Amino acid sequence: MKNTRGFTLIELVMVIVILGILAAVAAPKLVNLQKDAKIASLSAALGAVKSASAMAHASGLINGNTISVEGTEVTLVNLYPADDDIGDLAGLDSSYTVTPTAGTATIQIDSATCSFTYQEAAADGVPAISAINDAGC
Repeated sequence: MKNTRGFTLIELVMVIVILGILAAVAAPKLVNLQKDAKIASLSAALGAVKSASAMAHASGLINGNTISVEGTEVTLVNLYPADDDIGDLAGLDSSYTVTPTAGTATIQIDSATCSFTYQEAAADGVPAISAINDAGC
């Protein structure tokens, strides 16, 4: 009697079909993870901006409109950080793009349209920090 080894063609085809079905089910889940990761990272930046704004405000109440943060003098606007200082105060790294324009800073991640905004405080007011715009993530 002849002893054969290996898989039959039917067995190999069935394995390929099963792998194809698994890939078709798993691929959409993995694609969504990238968007979720960007939103989570931007949520962390949003929290850092809120914390930095609150800490700078507390320091400004004590020290006036100019505070020193890690050896750098920061001028506050209505006792809150200016739009061009908020990224540095929040410790945002180079993966974030902070674009200050006329009192409003737009914070984006990976040059995508995933963003939120920080608007300087008006007199006797607080900064307006928007929710995350995740339409283009």
